[in-house]
Amino acid sequence: MRPIGLALLLLIACIAGRVWSFSPQQDDTVWTDARELRVEGMGWPDESTSWTRLPDRAEELVRGPVWGLSRHSAGIAIRFVTDSTEVSAEWTLTSDRLAMPHMPATGVSGLDLYLRTDEGWRWAHACRPVAETNTEVMLRGLDGTTHEFMLFLPLYNGVESVRIGIRPDSRIEPGPERQKERARPIVYYGTSIAQGACASRTGSCHVAILGRRLDRPMINLGFSGNGRLEPEIADLLGELEAAVYVIDCLPNLDGAKTAERAVPFVRRLRALRPDTPILLVEDRTYADAWLDEGRSRRNRENRQALREAHATLLAAGIGNISYLEGETLLGDGNETTVDGSHPNDLGFKRQADAIEPVLRAILEPVDPTPSG
Repeated sequence: MRPIGLALLLLIACIAGRVWSFSPQQDDTVWTDARELRVEGMGWPDESTSWTRLPDRAEELVRGPVWGLSRHSAGIAIRFVTDSTEVSAEWTLTSDRLAMPHMPATGVSGLDLYLRTDEGWRWAHACRPVAETNTEVMLRGLDGTTHEFMLFLPLYNGVESVRIGIRPDSRIEPGPERQKERARPIVYYGTSIAQGACASRTGSCHVAILGRRLDRPMINLGFSGNGRLEPEIADLLGELEAAVYVIDCLPNLDGAKTAERAVPFVRRLRALRPDTPILLVEDRTYADAWLDEGRSRRNRENRQALREAHATLLAAGIGNISYLEGETLLGDGNETTVDGSHPNDLGFKRQADAIEPVLRAILEPVDPTPSG
């Protein structure tokens, strides 16, 4: 082999080696199964055999696509405290599809770590999956004092196992229990956007952002292409003792389906939970609706149908239902989506900005103190 060719191969091998050996663990890392820590975002933790979003019995209740998507761990988070100077993660995925054409592996299959500060939760590290089983040092060189962390699991993949690694001379414990007034979760039912498409990191989806800002647990029941206001989902939602139900399904419907399904869905949920606030959210404006009359018409017809459904419910005396218009969800809509429909990280932040004050107003009677 010519010397220049050998040198090139050695350089490529060196670069590849650095990528694949990113942040190697020390041999004496002590591992803890994440199930032993504080797990949030699972509505039925005692009825799920894995890191999933619906109880195992739901396989017989919901359509196949909904069941399959419920195996994804979107919105599930692990809270823990540790004084370790180094924090690692090991996670095994259920699928080798690490990424999608319009969504990176860090969002589809990665982990996302946040640290609680005096000002609130602050991003600390994103884990980059390279295989079905991954091991990565998330942080090293910490000061040895106790910190609280929150680790978000994959949005569009499932996990078989998750472990947190620390130094052997350190301790790790579940994150503290939430105060009683903040313990009930916000349950968010929606579409691929709620599930997290197309966030670059698992914690940058607006559902996760809202949870951190409001300092409340979130249960993400977004089902890509399958948030369709189905009665069996209303029944499952009614099993959860929520602080608020957010219903955000219009992107998977059209005007006719919204008119047909919205009122029966809310009536069914209200019968199960007579007093829990419900927030109805219109669809975001397609970023290219100004060019595509079909998309513009779908926005108009969906919103008109949901407004009429809301009026019908109020006229029937079904109260405690708030309403959020969709025009503000993406701001001006410029540079906020990946494909005109699914938000990028800027779009998710703007959605959180639009939804947060509405949720705060709903929660104010029981949640008067704003978080940092």
